[in-house]
Amino acid sequence: MTSAPASAQFWQCVTYARSISGIQIRGNANTWWGQAAGRYARGHTPKVGAVLAFEATRKMRVGHVATVSEVVSDREVLLDHANWTRRGGVEHGARAIDVSAAGDWSEVRVQYGRAMGTSSYPTRGFIYSDGAEVTPTLVAATGHVPQG
Repeated sequence: MTSAPASAQFWQCVTYARSISGIQIRGNANTWWGQAAGRYARGHTPKVGAVLAFEATRKMRVGHVATVSEVVSDREVLLDHANWTRRGGVEHGARAIDVSAAGDWSEVRVQYGRAMGTSSYPTRGFIYSDGAEVTPTLVAATGHVPQG
């Protein structure tokens, strides 16, 4: 996992996920799943470029969204996301593991810094990108070219 340099832009998770995935949803992360209904395909299978929508919890009152950069296995992915380990920071290649009993990605553990996190978080599922084009401006702003 790598982090963006300290001089990089301050990112919120929704702004970063929208920029890197091309999914044009606005508002708090916990509203993305509902807003995606009828606009984007949704499901419980990880795919590169999809956005994993986390539910709101006591610790994450507005939820969280993260973009899948690599599918490692049916129960592990790598995420690119912002504002998780370091306030406003961007992380690339953070491990996320499906720890749900049903294997449906409804509960995950996510890498925090260099170690695997010990907390698990409820999720709604994956919102699938329409394959929006990656622009040179996005690459310059994020320092990362999304794969997929």
